Amino acid sequence: MKEWYKEAMFYHIYPLGFCGAPKNNNYVTHPVHRLKIVEEWIEHIKSLGSNAVYFGPIFESVSHGYDTVDYFNIDRRLGNNQTFLELVKLFHSNKIRVVIDGVFNHVGRDFWAFKDVLINGQASKYCTWFSNLRFGEKSPYGDPFIYDTWNGYYNLVKLDLNHPEVRNHIFDAIKLWISNFDIDGLRLDCADRLDFDFLRALNRICKNIKSDFWLMGEVLHGDYSRWINNYTIDSVTNYECYKGLYSSHNDINLFEIAYSLNRQFNDANGLYKGLYLYAFADNHDVDRVATSLKNQAHLYTLYALLFTMPGIPSIYYGSEWGIEGRKINDMDEELRPKLDLNDTSRNSRNRDLVTVLSTFAKIRKHSDALKHGGYKQLLVKHEQFAFARIADNECIIIFINSSSQTVSVILDIPVSGSKLIDLVNKYESFAVNNSRSHISYCYPYWVRILKVIP
Repeated sequence: MKEWYKEAMFYHIYPLGFCGAPKNNNYVTHPVHRLKIVEEWIEHIKSLGSNAVYFGPIFESVSHGYDTVDYFNIDRRLGNNQTFLELVKLFHSNKIRVVIDGVFNHVGRDFWAFKDVLINGQASKYCTWFSNLRFGEKSPYGDPFIYDTWNGYYNLVKLDLNHPEVRNHIFDAIKLWISNFDIDGLRLDCADRLDFDFLRALNRICKNIKSDFWLMGEVLHGDYSRWINNYTIDSVTNYECYKGLYSSHNDINLFEIAYSLNRQFNDANGLYKGLYLYAFADNHDVDRVATSLKNQAHLYTLYALLFTMPGIPSIYYGSEWGIEGRKINDMDEELRPKLDLNDTSRNSRNRDLVTVLSTFAKIRKHSDALKHGGYKQLLVKHEQFAFARIADNECIIIFINSSSQTVSVILDIPVSGSKLIDLVNKYESFAVNNSRSHISYCYPYWVRILKVIP
């Protein structure tokens, strides 16, 4: 039986923004069960074809969620542990897996052990919990000590993950969330900053409790295969293709995304052949894809690529309607808005995009080739791109036309067949002769997803 994540299609929610939580936590307000808002979206998530949901930070935190205060409790701005337990059960009853953010590289300054250091100074037994914490110099906050941080942000205090007590504390929390709440996976924030020995220990803890537990890491650069194996994590974020998806459209240069896909996945010597990378068009940290694109008509061909390229596709909440959002002066609020389902579905400019994405997801769900097949490049031009996904029992050919003109193309067909049936365009048919097929037309900013028929 294949691991569930290999057939997953994710819906990504940043809960503090999505639920309209206050920007800062005061730690005294009674829990407000804002997570219940998510319940209203489950049918919509299912209609998109998503069978897994990834929640951004949900642990008690200072402000944005990546500054954890308590790993054992849901942020009171979202509810309490019972709120989340009920939500997980509801998702599971709808056959939707649940993955949460694991922010283990660093904590907020209100994290209980760091507060003990602030109060007791060198007498605190928790001084050694934090990476390179040393007295004798002043921090930007006026502390009589300095410490390692995430990217120089002194509100994000780096943990020493080699410290046995720190590991035990984090692992005890993870055991709680798996055993008591039945979560299905963790997205590891800053995975490229986490020690490999820590990742191996984390893997053992998680898989011993739940053998099909999924570990996915946020990795921005480098050789992704360094992280993915049976002893560390199962998947990483495909930032290379994230960038190529929009910039290849903006620059009228589909050679860019074609180069990345061929380098990563080609059947001969692809660097990540057989690996299931987490594929996305945008997320809580980057501009919305509708903002990144110069021409929003390219949303359709971009998402066609996302759902047919190798990997695990993910939709960031709201982007299925093409909503916009830009990161301004290092501020993320515009990327993480509160959304009303009815208002957004009625009033968004790209309302038909939802239907298109649902169609792509349905085609992918029923295709072994699109979920698990190999990758073979067939044709690349500045505004046209074709490739094949090939499994033992199926071959699907994808042809992208990102230009403003209707085009025709002759494609070499890499497997034997008599005709091609278009799964996205009313099952139109094209003959195959001598291993070639003339696709007589493809509309502007559109796609053909062609199944080879014996």
